[in-house]
Formats: sequence, C-alpha cells, structure tokens
Amino acid sequence: MTSPENATPDPVNINNRGKSVTEPSCMDDYDASSLLVEDAIHRIETTVQAITESQTLPLKEALNRVLAAPLQATMNVPPHTNSAMDGYALLGADIPKNRSKKLRVIATVLAGATIDITVKPGECVRIMTGAKMPSGTDTVVMKEHVKCHNQSITIDANNKTGQNVRLAGEDIAAGQTVLTAGKLLSPADLGLIASIGIAKVSVIRKVRVAFLSTGDELKPVGEALAEGQIYDSNRYTLFGMLKRFGADISDLGVINDDPQSIQHAIESATEKADVLITSGGVSVGDADYVKQIVEKIGEVNFWKIAMKPGRPFAYGKINQCLFFGLPGNPVSAMVTFYQFVLPALNRLSARLVIKPLQLQLRCSNALKKSPGRVEYQRGRIEVNQAGDYVVKSVGQQGSGILSSMSKANCFIILPLKTGNLAANTVVTVQPFEGLI
Repeated sequence: MTSPENATPDPVNINNRGKSVTEPSCMDDYDASSLLVEDAIHRIETTVQAITESQTLPLKEALNRVLAAPLQATMNVPPHTNSAMDGYALLGADIPKNRSKKLRVIATVLAGATIDITVKPGECVRIMTGAKMPSGTDTVVMKEHVKCHNQSITIDANNKTGQNVRLAGEDIAAGQTVLTAGKLLSPADLGLIASIGIAKVSVIRKVRVAFLSTGDELKPVGEALAEGQIYDSNRYTLFGMLKRFGADISDLGVINDDPQSIQHAIESATEKADVLITSGGVSVGDADYVKQIVEKIGEVNFWKIAMKPGRPFAYGKINQCLFFGLPGNPVSAMVTFYQFVLPALNRLSARLVIKPLQLQLRCSNALKKSPGRVEYQRGRIEVNQAGDYVVKSVGQQGSGILSSMSKANCFIILPLKTGNLAANTVVTVQPFEGLI
C-alpha cells in the first residue's frame, strides 16, 4: 500500500460516502504528512557520502578548493629569529634601570643578509625589519626611541628585554599540522602554505552538478514570450548559487512537460553527475512528472516539508547520483537550495561542516505568520539611529516574489509553532553572506 508521503494524490478525492475531500496543499499552514525541517536535514546528512577523489594543483589555483589531506610544516616560520622593527639589536642586559646608557654601533644588518659577529655588552647593531638577529642579541629598540651620535646611540630605561623580536618558529613550528583535511582554502591559507615552501597541494575534485528546469510555460532569456509564457529565472539563480559554491556545472536547459523527455534528461544527467537538481515538477499537478519518474528509476526519500516557502521539495537518489527536486516558484527554489542542497554539497565535497551563522536581532516591524510551518521570511539587516543592528522585513513574502530575495540580505527564521509577532521582537536571522 502506498504511504501518504509517497502518494501522488489528486487535488480532490471522492470517498465512499460521495463527499468531496480536499487534499493538503502548499497553501495550507499545517499538513500532518509533511516532514519537519530538522528531520529532512538529518535524513540528507545521514545519506551523503563525501567524495574521496583528489587532484594536485599549483598553489595559486587552489583558492576556494577543499584540502584533501592535512599539511605539515617541514620548517619553522619564521625560519630564524629576526627583528620586528627597524632599529638597533642589543643585549637586554644593557637596558639601563634608570636614566640612559650609551652603546657603540659596530655594524649594520639588512633583511636577507647575514653577519658573522657576536655582539658584546656595551655594543649594538643597526638592524632592519626582518633581518636575522646577530649572535648575542635578544632585544630591538626602535630607531625612533634612540638618540643617534656618530658611531653610537643612547637608549633610556623605557625598554624591555625581548621586545620587537620575532622568535624562530613562533608562528609555525617544524612538524606542526598547519591545515587539516576538509579546510576550504582561503587567501590567508594560500599565504600560510607558501610560508612553509609548499608549491602544490592535493584538493578534493569539484562536485559535478547537473541542473534543469521543467515546464511548457518556460522560455529561455532572449526569446520573445508568447501568451501564457514566462522566462526561466530559476536556472540563473541556480547557476549563480552553484558557481559561488564552486561546483563543476552542467546546465541542461528547460525540459518540456513530457514524461519521456524528462526521464531521458534525468537518466543522461545521472550517468556523470554527483548531484542532479531540478526545479518544478515535484508538486501534485497533472503535469508534475519529475517525482513520479524519480520514483520509477530511483528512490525518493521524502517530498514534503513543513516549511514556507518550499513545501514541495523532493530528495532522493538515482543510482549513485543524489537528486534534489526544487519547487518551481523562484523564492521557494532559492530557500530550499540554501537550507538543504548547499549543506549537502558541502558534505559531499568533504568540506569541514560549519553551521551557517545565525544572529538574534530585534525586528523593527511586525511579522505575520500562522503556526504549523517553519517560515523563511526575507529580511534586511540594517543599523538603526541608535547604532544597533536590527532586521526588518523587505515586504511581500510570496514564493513568486523574486525581488524580495534581491532586496534582502538575510532570512528571518520563524519556528514551527510561532504565530504573528509584534514589532521589536527578537528573531533568529540567517545572513546570506554566511551561507556560502
């Protein structure tokens, strides 16, 4: 017997008493057959296996790639004890307890040069930033803090032993693990790797993602629209989100609402891709074929979630390819991508899992909501007249209002049981910048 989760109900059923029974729709605030958001995330987490294939890249090409193996330093950084300032290298024991003291300047050492001398009490060496400290010295006095004479300087008591000196290995010690596997390499990481002399690194290969849209009403950008047609915006938002993530992308275009065409496109995509993402065709309409086809050639883990927007969201697997069926409405597609697809892509890419940033901020306006679903309303974080960070709604929250995503810089996450909220209520906010 087909379970409610896997059934594809008609909008209206007639029971054996002849009365019409309306099935739950995405407009309802509560549907007992919908999966909770946290349960959906857990199901995805437990079924995604990280990619293990790696490739070796020159360091400059490794930005925003995931490190495949831990990196260990084979040298100290800095490799030698050096001066942190332009000034004079001397013995800390020569710093006077009070008043001042004159020291003889016996040499000058530049950065990158070495000098084979030992500095004795009463002597000092003029030194540049980054230059190796001469034998016998342990302190540098800035040039601005000395009085210069012909071949000598005068220092006062306002100095401390060991000041302005970088010790060998104080940043990185030889043998130390510098970066762990799973680290997404940042500009700072590239510099860190370069500082230990490594020119090439092993990184996880890119996640291969194929995506397509379904719908007879969709038209490519640049072509004239006929009556009843709209432009396919979802593929552009998907392209942008996947490009920013760093996927190896295959855009399969728009597939008409024809079961054979959709099945052929899905089967072809899943032969090479790690992930297939579709938008549209996972609800209960007469032309919503995607979910039925995936159930036929693969498996659907779940397809309805207690959230708004984005209830008709399907997750499953076709052979070794993960399947994500996003809703057709533009905002719903973006919300479900950020909340479910992106965490799965991070896990698949072997990236160290970091939960997206969430803040607690006061909402400057009242919010409308009915209990029964988690809502992801679009908001904007701003600074108020008092200089405090607050959030406000960007206005219309319909799942087709794509302009709300363009105006927003965050999601305002309202829990399942929450109802209407008054202005100045503290809410949970998820900044867009923390999502990728």
